[in-house]
Parts: sequence; structure tokens; C-alpha cells
Amino acid sequence: MSIALRKPEEIEKLYVANQVVAKTLKYLSENVKAGMTLKEVDAMGEKFINNLGARPSFKGLYGFPNAICTSLNEVIIHGIPSDVVLKEGDILGIDIGTEVDGWYGDSAITMPIGKISKKDEELIACSKDALYYAIDIIKDGMRFKELSKAIEDFITKRGYQPLVRFCGHGIGRKPHEEPEIPNYLEYGSTKSGPKIKNGMVFCIEPMICQKDREPIILKNGWDVVSADGLRGSHYEHTVAVVNGRAVILSRQED
Repeated sequence: MSIALRKPEEIEKLYVANQVVAKTLKYLSENVKAGMTLKEVDAMGEKFINNLGARPSFKGLYGFPNAICTSLNEVIIHGIPSDVVLKEGDILGIDIGTEVDGWYGDSAITMPIGKISKKDEELIACSKDALYYAIDIIKDGMRFKELSKAIEDFITKRGYQPLVRFCGHGIGRKPHEEPEIPNYLEYGSTKSGPKIKNGMVFCIEPMICQKDREPIILKNGWDVVSADGLRGSHYEHTVAVVNGRAVILSRQED
């Protein structure tokens, strides 16, 4: 496994791509409303990305047909935008990737559509809180398996399950690079595997199921749901390890 170590000037280029993602997520979170279709959300996002001088990197990636992933309610990740109309009480995962001058950005949120239930608020909070917990504990010299186990423990202590067989990942000159970063300890010991080092850039993305961590891919070949059929949530940031700690490249700046 070869994990790239980025120079400061390369991290700055990755920051530029990730700020397009951050701005687009902020724009969508403020403007997506009940009554819109998922295809309209996708079109809004693609236009905004293009207007910032970037390219939506998901479009065509592995054959994905749209600019952004719109994962509605039971769909946890990789939702294909459709003609489905958003309604009050829905929860919507929005995952965005961008490319600027050959460098990539990636981040995701799960947002409420209008007023949502307390149960769904707690579900969304788990993925968001798990993400920031993971970012806070990252340090130079920590093993990725330690990070995966810590994320899993955080999620299960909240009473939820991490989605399996999907994971966070490295990012840089490609949208997906080494290493793979599961939200659970897949095998082996936390004292094995590669260590986190200064200069590494990667995406952390907790994907939360309510009861069953096994994924099912729907007939369209993309939408991923939990085997329990219940709603899920997803949050993601791109981080760079600088001076021994994680710095969020996709943070939404004021």
C-alpha cells in the first residue's frame, strides 16, 4: 500500500477543490426545500459547481450518471437523483465531489427537509458527531485501524451500526486513493497496518445504519440501503494531517 504524502503547496490545491465542495453544500443546505425533485437538487448543485470554475467529479465516475449523490431517507449513500419529490420530514444525504486543476475535493452532509422527527435528528447527529470525534482524535503516528475501531465504538455506543463494505479513502490527484478507511475494524489488530503521517490527505465518512450494518444495493445499481430497511445518515470531510493533527480542508468558511 502506497499512501501519498503531500507537500504544503499540494495541500493548498486540495483545499481549493474542497472549498468548492464546502460552498456548494452550504448553498444547497440553505436552498433545498420540500417540493423540489432530486433531479432539481442535482441540477442546482452542478450549476453552482460549474459557476465556481470546478468540475463535478462524480459525473461519469465509475459510470455514475449525475453530478451529486442525493441519498433520500433509507438510502444511505450513492443515491441517484430522480424525479422523486422532497417532502416535509424527509432527510437527504448530499455527497459532492469536485475537481479543480487536477486536484479533488469530497464532502457530504445529511440535511433535514423542513421539520423532522426527534429520532431522525438523533440519527443525523450520530454521523456528524462521529465524524468530528474522529477528526479530533487523529494524530501523526496513529494507525488507521485504531481510527476505524474508534469510529465503530463511537457509533455503537450511540445505539447505531456502521455500514460495512463501504469506507472512507485517500484523495488527491484521483477522487479515490489509498488507503481505504472503514468505519469499523474489518480484520486484524488495531496495532497493525499503516500509520497516519504528516502530509496524508484522506476522507473520513461515517455511514450510519439503525440496526443492521449489512448493505443492499438497489436495482439501479447505485443506491445503498441497510438490510433493516430503515433510514440512515452520512457525513464526510476531507482532512489533511498537518503538524501532527487533522486539518479540515472541506470546512465551510464563514
